[in-house]
Amino acid sequence: MLTVHRLLDFADCFTDRNSTPIDLSCNYWYQGNCPQSGELLRLPRTRMSEELARGLMQYLAADDSFDREGKMYGILLVEMASGEQGILKAFSGLLKGCSVVEGWVPPIPGRSRVQGEEARALTQLEAMKQELIALNQLPQRQEYQALLSEFELQLQLLNEQHRNCKQQREQKRQLLSQTLAAEALSIALEQLNQASRLEGIERRQLKRRRDETLQPLKLLIEAADERMRALKKQRKELSRELQAQMHAAYTLVNFLGKSRSLLQLMPAGAIPTGTGDCCAPKLLHYAAANNLKPLAMAEFWWGPSSGDKIQGEFYGACGDRCQPLMGFLLSGLGQNKSKLPIIYQDEWLIAVNKPCGLLSVPGRYLDTQDSVQSRLQNYFCDDLNLKNVHRLDLETSGILLLARDKETHSKLSGQFAKKQVRKVYEAVLSGTVKIDAGTIELPLWGDPENRPYQQVNWECGKPSVTGFEVMAREGNHTRVEFLPLTGRTHQLRVHAADVGGLGIPILGDRLYGCRAQASRLHLHARELCFEHPQSGEWLHLQAATPF
Repeated sequence: MLTVHRLLDFADCFTDRNSTPIDLSCNYWYQGNCPQSGELLRLPRTRMSEELARGLMQYLAADDSFDREGKMYGILLVEMASGEQGILKAFSGLLKGCSVVEGWVPPIPGRSRVQGEEARALTQLEAMKQELIALNQLPQRQEYQALLSEFELQLQLLNEQHRNCKQQREQKRQLLSQTLAAEALSIALEQLNQASRLEGIERRQLKRRRDETLQPLKLLIEAADERMRALKKQRKELSRELQAQMHAAYTLVNFLGKSRSLLQLMPAGAIPTGTGDCCAPKLLHYAAANNLKPLAMAEFWWGPSSGDKIQGEFYGACGDRCQPLMGFLLSGLGQNKSKLPIIYQDEWLIAVNKPCGLLSVPGRYLDTQDSVQSRLQNYFCDDLNLKNVHRLDLETSGILLLARDKETHSKLSGQFAKKQVRKVYEAVLSGTVKIDAGTIELPLWGDPENRPYQQVNWECGKPSVTGFEVMAREGNHTRVEFLPLTGRTHQLRVHAADVGGLGIPILGDRLYGCRAQASRLHLHARELCFEHPQSGEWLHLQAATPF
């Protein structure tokens, strides 16, 4: 579900946005050069976007918990395919410890792809941290320092004692030289020299005991220090590897429909931690992925001041993490990248709201090449495996699902084959249906001599089942909700028109007998519910009925 908010949720002054021109007075430009053309691309921070951001500030101010952690917040004023304007809001990093918070733009996709590696790496990093703490707090370190201090004190006292003794010996030598002569003097001086030698031996013995006592501890500490150096190096390499995996997995989309990883957009080894988690990239990526046209953006700081960041002040794109991405993110801004409203998009699948009159897949001939698949293939040129999971008739509008890789296509096709996908269609019939609800079961067969016409054939036909419920009776017409349980060609059209079904063709369906004037086939694939083939999340996609 899109997380687009009404303007009234942020500022009471915008009572009638559709009749009020946008205030284009610009106080700052988000800008960057297009990687392909070099053209300078710009998105303004206008007075209006700042006013809307102040509405978000009021919301934050009402909850004290937002004051505890300082971070950047941002809003993006967007225009939807309907022409209505709305607001996206985002936070940088985590909000109260969570990366996904209801009502806020989700994180840029990709982190889920490395969650297993990230969890293992974080476990390893935590183990390294604990080992480093243990090695740093090794009991032998304190024991070594205590013994070393004790020996140094003993050596100091011994040196002082020997120094005094040496002075006394010098005095005795002078006195002996004056009072003794010849052999007596020689014997007396030798005794003093012997005392000096004994003191030297005493010092050396103390030092030897010191070394013998401290050496085992020293070797143990040196081994611990060596292990700490190895751990720090290993930790640095593991952190760098994890960051590289995350940056390779983070995939940004721009308004040309191009997808690039952070590693492709920024120089290797020069990606600061947190790149891709800031407000501006999250807002612009989400807008591009959901076919929303950005009009203006504003980012501000909220929470305790940090460095030059002050609560309630507006700031531009940060120079190291966001500014290098601006040129790519803004590429295609203002262009209609595929002329197809994209309802949902991620790295595995795309869902579009197919217009009436456009083929689902290319035909066999040159004049039937224009289709949903070919248009998307043209704009998402990196998706070499882009393939329709199912099809809608040329004249039927509504949700069409395409897979971006073979594995996703196989899994989604399996869900359709096993009837695990809930499909809801809306139609207007060219007459009045008397019963309110029921189930239609008719075997359908396509005559190879009269393609694509389908008919009921109890001998050769394939089983087809459709639930239906009348939504409203509008004059001579009936609005009906169809829930097909099977997916045969023209199933709903035949079940509506055949006398074994409702006996009334869909408005505009000339192939099956409608004679009333109509601008189009009034059949629309309104809802699609299925399990996401990668995340396991149950997706409920909707496209408003255009008639």
